[in-house]
Amino acid sequence: MKRIGVVLSGCGVFDGTEIHEAVASLLALSRAGAKYTCMAPNIPQMNVINHFTGQVSESESRNVLVESSRIARGDILDLANISVSEYDGFMFPGGFGAAKNLCDFAVSGSNCEVADSVEKLVRSAHAAGKPMAFVCISPVILAKIFGQSGVKITIGDDKEASAAVTEMGATHINCQVREMVLDEENRLISSPAYMKAENISELFDDVTASVNALLEMISRVDNAASQG
Repeated sequence: MKRIGVVLSGCGVFDGTEIHEAVASLLALSRAGAKYTCMAPNIPQMNVINHFTGQVSESESRNVLVESSRIARGDILDLANISVSEYDGFMFPGGFGAAKNLCDFAVSGSNCEVADSVEKLVRSAHAAGKPMAFVCISPVILAKIFGQSGVKITIGDDKEASAAVTEMGATHINCQVREMVLDEENRLISSPAYMKAENISELFDDVTASVNALLEMISRVDNAASQG
């Protein structure tokens, strides 16, 4: 059974994890027979958005790990305590939390910084050859960390965001919903999810395809290791 870490960034599209994308990821992993573990950084959210009005709630502050536990039904780990060796791969759903809490791309663009625990996990997983899948806006994390090595990613076809990705050194490839970019050399998968999906059905198809591609990539890595 493949073991997948699912990295969350809060709860709610405007200030945390996009819930549909998280649920789609967990459902696809479960249906494929994989064991998933939810995890998130134990840090404050950049801000709190009232999802009914769309306005910033200036009087509130929330914690990314605590909020992510809503999606995980309380079964979640602190990202800082994760051992990469215990997992076969990792999945990063999107939502503004990926661009506000996992990194600060939402406000800093190409000058963004990645949260320490997130960068440590991604670099460690990459160094260990663990495949990773990033959907929606979350691939900007890859652009920041691996952009200078020319990593190939997609965030759909948004001109402003893709320009920032290019500024960070990554190769951006335009994709429509249900399409993805496979960077086989770096063992990375990215797809647009709600950057292009117009409804939850398209979203579930997109994320499921990425999950299946992630599990297939893990199998190829395992087969190559066993033959080597």
